[in-house]
Amino acid sequence: MKLHSLCTILFTVIFVSGCATVRQPAQVDLTQQVINTERAFAKTMADRDQAAFATFVADEAIFFAGDKQLHGKQEVLSWWKDFFTKPNAPFSWEPETVEVLASGTLALSTGPVHDAQGQLIGTFSSIWRQESPGRWHIVFDKGNTVCN
Repeated sequence: MKLHSLCTILFTVIFVSGCATVRQPAQVDLTQQVINTERAFAKTMADRDQAAFATFVADEAIFFAGDKQLHGKQEVLSWWKDFFTKPNAPFSWEPETVEVLASGTLALSTGPVHDAQGQLIGTFSSIWRQESPGRWHIVFDKGNTVCN
């Protein structure tokens, strides 16, 4: 009887302490967060909204622009401003593959880039950092032309 009582107490302690543990969202949830963030980021181009675009860019971001590297949010925004001047977006992008570290701190998003007519013109690779729960900022971005 004493063994049964001891087992019951141990089970209760283990079960209750396990329930009280704060757990990160499931990996699937983190992946979906990044997919949603990348889509919202791309929507800023479609909506012609550079101010909204800026909210996704980390202060220390590095974007690759051909042979040039753009260091810091202000340099990125300055270089990208020309993409927001015309009434129609010159290109669009969509996440195709997203992988998130088990820690949930960094994620890689890749996918196709299409011109205004919908033709595949390139691919992108972006690295996102989770700044606070559910809030991701882009820290690295690199586009590549499509190899024929």
